[in-house]
Amino acid sequence: MQYMALIYSTPGTEADYEGDLMADYGQFGQDAIAAGVFKAGDALMPVIDASSVRVRDGKAAITDGPFAETKEVLGGYYLLECENLDEALKWAAKIPTAKVGTIEVRPVMVFDN
Repeated sequence: MQYMALIYSTPGTEADYEGDLMADYGQFGQDAIAAGVFKAGDALMPVIDASSVRVRDGKAAITDGPFAETKEVLGGYYLLECENLDEALKWAAKIPTAKVGTIEVRPVMVFDN
């Protein structure tokens, strides 16, 4: 089953991603690939570069920034292929940002075609 590991951190903590934490990300990626659980993953540009789109009454309203103000913002993700939630949670705990932020894990919904 696939699980999305959403990586959240507090804006202004970019310094946390220098040095050891970035090296830890490199190691995490290698480990996840070697274990066969890595399907995809990317970092996102800072929230200052975000745009939000809402369509109301057929009209698109576009605003700068995220949909809602929060203490933590989405900074990236991993798509993991795991046997069950327990395995996905173990991998999520290995994502380096878990030490300074939050990793949200959600099963990917499968639709019948």
